[in-house]
Amino acid sequence: MRTIFISGATGNLGRAVVRRFIDSGDKIYGTLLPGETLPEGLVNDHFIPVTVDLNDASAAELAINDIISTQGSVDVAVLTAGGFTMGDIGATSSKDLLAQIRLNVETAYHVARPIFLNMLSKDSGRIFMVGSRPGLDMKNSGGMVAYGLSKSLIFRLAELMNDEARGKNVVTAVIVPSIIDTLQNRKSMPDADFSKWITPEAIAELVHYHASEKASALRETVLKIYGGS
Repeated sequence: MRTIFISGATGNLGRAVVRRFIDSGDKIYGTLLPGETLPEGLVNDHFIPVTVDLNDASAAELAINDIISTQGSVDVAVLTAGGFTMGDIGATSSKDLLAQIRLNVETAYHVARPIFLNMLSKDSGRIFMVGSRPGLDMKNSGGMVAYGLSKSLIFRLAELMNDEARGKNVVTAVIVPSIIDTLQNRKSMPDADFSKWITPEAIAELVHYHASEKASALRETVLKIYGGS
C-alpha cells in the first residue's frame, strides 16, 4: 500500500484524484483548509484528512513530517491546491501578483519541499504539480497576468527539482490541463462546448497512470491534458 499526499483534496480535481487512488487501495492523506468540513464523498477508511493552512510554511512542514513519521515516506504527492484570477497588466497590481504567487506557488512549495527531501533520502517518489497553459506560454496569459506569471513558476520549480534529483528515482511532473469540466466552469461559460473540456476524472486517471510502475521510466514530464480544446 502506497502513501499518497494530495493538497486541495476537497476541490474538483483533488476529489477526483483522491477517489482514483482510493480505488487502487492506497492510503491517502489530503488537505483541508482550517474550518473546512470533510465532504461526505471523501469519507473513507483509506482517506485521512489533514487540516492545515498551506500558506504557513511551518504548519505545512509539520503536517508532512507527521505523515512521514507515521508512514515512513510519501510515495506520491499530487498538489492541486491553487486559485485563479483575471486581470491585464493595467488591472494587476503587485499586490494582486503576490496574492497569486502565495496561492499557487507557496502552497505547492511549502509541501513539495519536505516531501521532495524525504523522497531524495529514500531514492524514490513522484510529485505532480498543477501548471496551466497560460503559465506554460505567456502568449496564453492575456488578461490573466498574475495567474499566468504565478503558474509559470511551477514549471521552473519542477525543473529545479528534477535537476537536483538527477540520477535518482525521484521525478516531478507538471499537469497542464485545458478547461476542466466543473459545475463552476459551466456556470461561468454557459455557451461553451463542454464536450471539448477535460473532466477531473480523466486527469486523475492520467496522474494515476504516471504514478505507476508502467510509467517509471519517464522523466521531467509535462502532461498536456487538453481534451478537445
